Amino acid sequence: MVTDNNKDMHPDALKPTDYKVLLASKSPRRQELLRYIVPDYEMAQMPDVDEKYPAGMPAEEIPKYLSQVKADAYRYQLQDKEVMITADTVVINDGKVLGKPHTPEEAVEMLKSLMRKTHTVVTGVTLTSKHHTVTFGEKTEVTFGDLTDTEIEAYVAHYKPMDKAGAYGIQEWIGCAGIVGVKGCFYNVIGLPVHT
Repeated sequence: MVTDNNKDMHPDALKPTDYKVLLASKSPRRQELLRYIVPDYEMAQMPDVDEKYPAGMPAEEIPKYLSQVKADAYRYQLQDKEVMITADTVVINDGKVLGKPHTPEEAVEMLKSLMRKTHTVVTGVTLTSKHHTVTFGEKTEVTFGDLTDTEIEAYVAHYKPMDKAGAYGIQEWIGCAGIVGVKGCFYNVIGLPVHT
């Protein structure tokens, strides 16, 4: 779903040659993905943002809301002919939002909760210029097979996925060994729905 706050700004009107594209994200995975479609974008220095969301907000709306919060924190620095991209990704399992784990033990528990089930990954993206904003969300369903506790613990110890929602990177070993199905955009699970 696209929330277009300004009807005169259509995504087709954003020609790469017309705008300087800025990415406000510390995620190396988002940086790499954006480079595939916008090779000459620039990094924006993001201020610290309190990534809290209202209690009771539907889980699928959270990443869109947080991408807007990030955009609002930077908007005042934008110049004419600049467009900034902010994004946030969450994993939703059994209706519960799984963010980034704080400890290896929490990462192991998150991964155990995903085994033999299908969960949803939602990324919210906000495109912001000095005068316009467009926000949308992309949803992908991911199904895990079965990994042993020893395999999960080894993955966490080696890959240290504390910077990843749901405690895993689909592009890493665990994606090859543990994921049996993906319905929707693969790159969305990495952190940026580049096709959309």
